[in-house]
Amino acid sequence: MKQGAQGSAGTGVPDLPAVAPRVPSQPRAEDVERERCAAPGAARGEHTHSEQPLPRPRHVVQRSSVRGQILDALRTALVTGELRPGEVYSAPALGDRFGVSATPVREAMQQLALEGAVEVVPNRGFRVVERGARELAELAEVRALIEVPVMLRLARTVPADRWTALRPAAEATVRAASSGCPATYAESDRAFHRAMLSLSGNEQLVQVADDLHRRAQWPLVGGPASRRRAELLADAAEHAALLDALVARDLDVVGALVGEHFTGAA
Repeated sequence: MKQGAQGSAGTGVPDLPAVAPRVPSQPRAEDVERERCAAPGAARGEHTHSEQPLPRPRHVVQRSSVRGQILDALRTALVTGELRPGEVYSAPALGDRFGVSATPVREAMQQLALEGAVEVVPNRGFRVVERGARELAELAEVRALIEVPVMLRLARTVPADRWTALRPAAEATVRAASSGCPATYAESDRAFHRAMLSLSGNEQLVQVADDLHRRAQWPLVGGPASRRRAELLADAAEHAALLDALVARDLDVVGALVGEHFTGAA
């Protein structure tokens, strides 16, 4: 990144226009999904350390559970590629983007650091971790080692009606894929997998698998920012096929589908 102009305080940080405090308003329910993937606009902030400007999201942050909402918004930005691998982002600049102070942003970024999505850069902010194809393959292997045996066990023991009850969750992933929004699909996809694994009764397993799943959804360095709509639809279609195999207790098909699903970065 290019070195910014010398600021008035001599800090090396460029002076930016002052931003008046904003009190976010309640978003309309019908706008929520559309706004998750809205076209980017101009972003402003202060103390950005010459980082590239980010689009300002159209959805707004409410006063309650600010940290949680910021965390969700940052996770969405990771999945869509708005937060680019290798780039450093400061808490004040991100706070200005969302119309909040730097504190909840910093807290949310610390959580993302624990999850391995970003790393702390002293006196600058947080760098988005750069992932390559090898890490994605390793995540797929670990997920398969954990989930394939569990799914095969569940296929032998869980009644067919319990799998049938998951049809709405599978259909929800198809609708999410049809939207073409990678963040919307990512959430729906994880919800379906959590619902299946929850039938094991092992909450620790569900949490570990969900963390691995989330990490598998982050974009690769040098790769496309997000998966295309056709890829999302193909991925979602595998959910229905998996449920069919589970209802039929076809263990060979269950094992093959679960393993192949991971290699597609599901």
